[in-house]
Amino acid sequence: MEKIIIAAVAKNGVIGAKGKLPWKSSEEMEFFKNTTTGFPVIMGRKTFQSLSKPLENRTNIVISKSLKTSNINGALVFGSLNSALSYCEKKRFPKVFIIGGEQIFAEAMEIADKMLISEMKGEFEGDTFFPPVDKNKWVKKFIRGYSDFDLYEYIPTED
Repeated sequence: MEKIIIAAVAKNGVIGAKGKLPWKSSEEMEFFKNTTTGFPVIMGRKTFQSLSKPLENRTNIVISKSLKTSNINGALVFGSLNSALSYCEKKRFPKVFIIGGEQIFAEAMEIADKMLISEMKGEFEGDTFFPPVDKNKWVKKFIRGYSDFDLYEYIPTED
C-alpha cells in the first residue's frame, strides 16, 4: 500500500490559518479532489473539524487521542496513525493519502512513500505550518505548473 502525503503549502510554509486554508484556489482544490477520490484520506481531528462535511467518495479516517468513538459524522476514528494504516492495509487499499494537519504530516514523513506538494505562489499569514523537509531524506521533482501553484513530487532518497 502506497502512503502518500498530499498538501498545499505556501512559500513560507503556512498550511492553515485559524482552522482554514489561508487562500482560495479552485484549481488546487480540483487537483486534490481528482487525486484523492476513491482512496482513504487520513487526517487529524482539527483538520476533520475544519471540513464542512466528510470528503465525498473517500473513506475519511480521523486520528484522535481524545475522541473515544470509532465513528463520527461519516468518518472512522483511530487513536494513532499506525492503527489507521493497519486498518487500510487489512482493507487492501492500493494507496492512502495523508492530508494533515501539521502533527500528522510530521509523523507521516517518517513512513511516507511519496509526497505531493502543491507549492502555492505566494506567502500567507497563518498559524499552522508544514514540517521542514529534510533535503537529505527527500528528492524534490517538479511535476507541473498551474496558475496558483506548482506541483512537486518528493520521493525518499536511496539510503
